[in-house]
Order: sequence, then structure tokens, then C-alpha cells
Amino acid sequence: MSAEVLDNPVWAALNGPHRRFAEHGPAGLAARYTLDTSPFAGLGDPEDPRAWADLAELVGPGEEVWLTGLPTPPPGWETVLNLPGVQLDGRGVRAEAAPEAVVLGPGDVPEMLELVALTRPGPFLDRTVELGTYLGIRHEGRLVAMAGERMRPPGWSEISAVCTHPEHRGRGAAARLIRAVAWAVRERGDVPFLHAAAANTSAVRLYEAMGFTLRRRPVFLGLRTPAKEA
Repeated sequence: MSAEVLDNPVWAALNGPHRRFAEHGPAGLAARYTLDTSPFAGLGDPEDPRAWADLAELVGPGEEVWLTGLPTPPPGWETVLNLPGVQLDGRGVRAEAAPEAVVLGPGDVPEMLELVALTRPGPFLDRTVELGTYLGIRHEGRLVAMAGERMRPPGWSEISAVCTHPEHRGRGAAARLIRAVAWAVRERGDVPFLHAAAANTSAVRLYEAMGFTLRRRPVFLGLRTPAKEA
């Protein structure tokens, strides 16, 4: 399975398996996820000024959008977030189902949003759950851990939103859910991968111990489009 699509995963996903969640710029050189699924956008060629202009027109003046990779925005774009990250290849991860895990859906979103707000694993919005398989673990009826899928470049699926309630950490829930999501990914014929903040060394150590390997070091950029000229 070629990993080249992981160099530009958002663009590859929005022009592939996630096309139904895509909004494209008028020139077709930029795309973003619908605002209720993900804040990420992608450029067909991050070095093409026309792609940046297309993204600016798509997003609108003075609005925020996230990109990942190593893009250099042109003048007029304001950087509001610059977060060094890691991209990890999951071909070496042992995948297996988790009997205690339950499939999460739209009806579980309020609880999922509460858990995300408490643990801050990354952006999770009202319809993010529709991007792929999301699994959770409940304790006495309460959702205490979850993991799921976000970006889906052709042939690959990103494991995301891995989080555990602080009162239930240290019991292996995150690792079991990661393996279970990876199992669902492989059952579909895809390969798992994931992103993490480079500074989150404890999470990166867990992922590497599970068999994930470092592929590249992208940056997560939050950008504000140029303001409309008076």
C-alpha cells in the first residue's frame, strides 16, 4: 500500500473516500471538510498560489481553517496555531476486536463531546462521528473512553479522538480501543495511521510500543484567511 497519499492526507481524503464531506473551492484547487465534521482543509498543491487563493475564496475573508503538513502560507494569512506533530504508520500494529467496546453513533454525540471537552484529544464536532467507525467503553453506563476514525485517504484510515476519562486511565482502555479501531480499518481493507502532537510524548510512546512507526513530522497550522480589502 503506497503511503504517498499521507503526504497530503486531507486533500487525498476529500477527493477520495470522504468526498461526500467535502466543500471545494470554485477553482477546484482547494477543499475543506464541512464545518460540522472537521476544521481541516487541503490544497491540491500547497506551493501553488492559486490553490491558496481558491482556499481563501472557499473559506471567506477573516475566517479560520486548519491545515496539516509543511505548508508555507502566502502573505496576508495569519497563523493562529502552529503545533508540531508526528504522523505514525500503523502497518505494524496488532489489531484485534474488543468485546467490551460498543459502536458509537449520532445518539452518543453529547457524551462524546463531553469526554472530548474534558480530555482535549483534538477537534471533534457534531458530525465527526460520521467520518468512520467510533468505538467506546462504558462504565456503569457512562462513556469513559473512545477512539475512532477521522481522515480517510485512499487505502488508509486515521485513528483519532483517542481519549480516556481521567478517573479511568492506566487500565489499558486506550490501547484496546486503538487495536479495535485498527481491526475495523483492516477488515475494510485499509491501513491504520494516526497523528499526534509531538509534545505529547506519553501518547507517542504508547503508540510506538503498540507497533506504530514514525513516518514524518508534519505541522498542524491554524490559519486565518486574509481580511477583505476595504
